[in-house]
Amino acid sequence: MIGFEHEADARRVLADLPQRFAAYGLTLHPDKTRLVPFVRPSERPVSGNAGPRPGTFDLLGFTHYWGRSWRGGWVVKRKTATNHFRRAVRRIAQWCRFQRHQPVEDQHSMLSQKLRGHDAYYGLTGNYRMLHRLRCVVERVWGKWLGRRGARPLSWERLGPLLARFPLPAARVVHSVYGTAANP
Repeated sequence: MIGFEHEADARRVLADLPQRFAAYGLTLHPDKTRLVPFVRPSERPVSGNAGPRPGTFDLLGFTHYWGRSWRGGWVVKRKTATNHFRRAVRRIAQWCRFQRHQPVEDQHSMLSQKLRGHDAYYGLTGNYRMLHRLRCVVERVWGKWLGRRGARPLSWERLGPLLARFPLPAARVVHSVYGTAANP
């Protein structure tokens, strides 16, 4: 990713990049190389038609977008990209399915480890909502597959005490974009 203040500079570099890459035997992927208008929303032209909406883009598993800070200013925010979130849920659901006959203590230990690992990468400032959402989905999926272990399905009334006894770790922001430790 390369950021530019002026669109003309971005277009000039985009035109020059294939020749520079070719000198080293490299090429640009046509589907992954594009210009994204990522202008701060307050700087967009104001008219009857408010102009193009600010762009969003996915990079390294995050969707980058403009949002308001607590103080009301515009900031670049990041959240887990939708396709990466779905993939994480699908993998955990598949794991729960194949491990459903293992002892609950072992399942809990492994699910906790998986969630802490997810937080280690996706735990950025501003992404807490997606981290918490993953916990809720994992609890539901885990309960679904635990309910298929025996003849009697696992109801929400029985799942509640089980989750109280084996709670999944809380969502945790590990990396602060402000340079301080978010959760020591």
